[in-house]
Amino acid sequence: MFRTYLKRIVAEIDKGDKEAAASAYKDALPVIDKLASKGLIHKNKAARHKSRLNTQIRAM
Repeated sequence: MFRTYLKRIVAEIDKGDKEAAASAYKDALPVIDKLASKGLIHKNKAARHKSRLNTQIRAM
């Protein structure tokens, strides 16, 4: 599930569609936070992914 959401965001970034990438990012945020809170991924990994994706979207 985590990787699927990341792939959706990266695909939109690659297409160059900032609005679609931003909406995919907003959809993924609760999922990433939920996985981190359950301990499936480390909280720092979640923060790192969120930060890097947000930076890529803002740079578009």
